[in-house]
Amino acid sequence: MELVFATNNAHKLEEVQQMVGDKFVLKSLADIGCDDDIPETGVTFQENAKQKTDYLFQKYSIDCFGDDSGLEIDALNGEPGVYSARYSGSRDMEKNIDLVLEKLQGQEDRKARFKTVISLFLQGEQYFFEGTVEGRIIAGRTGTAGFGYDPIFIPDGYDQTFAEMSLEEKNKISHRSKAVSKLVEFLNSQQ
Repeated sequence: MELVFATNNAHKLEEVQQMVGDKFVLKSLADIGCDDDIPETGVTFQENAKQKTDYLFQKYSIDCFGDDSGLEIDALNGEPGVYSARYSGSRDMEKNIDLVLEKLQGQEDRKARFKTVISLFLQGEQYFFEGTVEGRIIAGRTGTAGFGYDPIFIPDGYDQTFAEMSLEEKNKISHRSKAVSKLVEFLNSQQ
């Protein structure tokens, strides 16, 4: 089965393709010739994920899924949240991480979570799947793997950041893997 994943983020595509295996062939936006800047104007992860699949279905009439993910930090009242990718006012993740670390200076409560919501548009119906991983923000970057806020996030029960883990280790516990597992389970039930 072919599905379009509403992303051009090669890291995300690789991560998700590894989780779904070879039963599903994932195509990126580039694979279908879509270079549009799909709106993400929602105030929740679900609204943003829904915007992506609604847009693709209306324009291309294809089965597709899109996600929105982000980091929520308790001491920052849930920030950066839906603005995770552009928290510093740009898409420069180094600047975004710097801003988080700056805002958390002196904070003892460093509890945080990564959250993913997936919207699936399949045969004219829309479905949602969610995954969350709890953890904490450390004082500085550690590790070089992964992407986004991975170098400053340690999941509960572990002593390594996501950026210190292999892709296989991360995929066993990540927010995205939890949401994608629910997606795959649902897709398997539809065949």
